[in-house]
Amino acid sequence: MTTTQDSVQQKTRELCQAIVDQPDFQAMRQQVEAFLSDETAKTQYQTVMEKGELLQHKQNMGAPLSNDEITEFERERDALVNNPVARGFLDARQQMQKVQESVGQFVAMTFELGRAPTEEDLNGGSCGSGCGCH
Repeated sequence: MTTTQDSVQQKTRELCQAIVDQPDFQAMRQQVEAFLSDETAKTQYQTVMEKGELLQHKQNMGAPLSNDEITEFERERDALVNNPVARGFLDARQQMQKVQESVGQFVAMTFELGRAPTEEDLNGGSCGSGCGCH
């Protein structure tokens, strides 16, 4: 491994530690752990995901969805989001995805721009060279 790779890995570890050290991150992890230890919430989640996929598949195949199917799915989805443990998990998962997307955006823009992105870059001030917006 080269010195550059070692340096990047070290900074990546530091970034990961900075993320883990955030109080919000610890709260998200607690919500995920609570969900993982709650069999009812996990079953509700699995059922809603499977039924949602089934309905999506039927719709993609051009098969009509019955009102009963839709009503049952909505009832189960409402029960899922009204379960505080499941709701906490869904919120935590969404927050974690936002952090992942943000970090990914920073890294991608760094490679595109050849430098660390500025606030202006992140807020749409520049798409990088060759985009035609300059």
